[in-house]
Amino acid sequence: MTRLRKRMLEDLRVRNYSARTQQIYIHHVARFAKHFRKSPDQLTTEDIRTYLVHLVETEHVSWILFNQAACALRFFYLVTLGRGDVVPHIPFPRTAKKLPTVLSAEEVVRLLRAVRNAKHRALLITIYAAGLRVSEALALKVSDIDSERMIITVRQGKGCKDRTVMLSPSLLAILRDYARRFRPRECLFPGKRPDRPLNATVVQRACAQARVAAGLSKPATVHTLLHSFATHLLEAGTDLRLIQTLLGHGSIKTTAIYTHVSAQRLHGTPSPLDRLEVSDLAI
Repeated sequence: MTRLRKRMLEDLRVRNYSARTQQIYIHHVARFAKHFRKSPDQLTTEDIRTYLVHLVETEHVSWILFNQAACALRFFYLVTLGRGDVVPHIPFPRTAKKLPTVLSAEEVVRLLRAVRNAKHRALLITIYAAGLRVSEALALKVSDIDSERMIITVRQGKGCKDRTVMLSPSLLAILRDYARRFRPRECLFPGKRPDRPLNATVVQRACAQARVAAGLSKPATVHTLLHSFATHLLEAGTDLRLIQTLLGHGSIKTTAIYTHVSAQRLHGTPSPLDRLEVSDLAI
């Protein structure tokens, strides 16, 4: 490990960045250096501009990857190198605002039934039942499932905060069957090593395969189950602020996006045309 990489990792850790963010930032700065075949502390503002243009015009990266690269370079130059003069020259892209993909209840059942591996299925059911991100579900310990109070403790989830979510009686029954079969000790969903959780890539691949097997046309991912959880709660009449708390959102504005994808609310709202006398408008 180079001196700069070690220093950047230390800077990320002392600021409590998640392990995933650390990995992403290090990756993008390493790619930046590899592009010019130079140490990144020897590169200039013009080099940064050239690289970002390359990402957009040559590699055609998504705005998400571009934003990750920009954030990583901002952190590296501002914090690790202490070169605040460079930061204003590293742009943030205008993000495309898209509504999340949401599955119907019937589609959720089809997807989950199509997951062949029982452990993967139990994990994906937990994500949907409790509204968890894949990293939060993978971090669960057996002790986080409180059947007495019927809650699940999510540790260091969204915003590096602990929170509690509901433990569905149906989910509890599924997890009890799962526990009898797999005998988890510490990690609720261990990988090959009992003290380490499953790899997120394994779960994402299992979900992708199940989507194809279920014949779903929507671009469903593991995160789609969280979006579906929130939307289905909203359609069932759950207060938006409670959904905000369950998801760990810092702002109600983040949660409010689900008001735009609630099919039930759309279907329950009459069009102004329905209030008109339209008998003379027939085609």
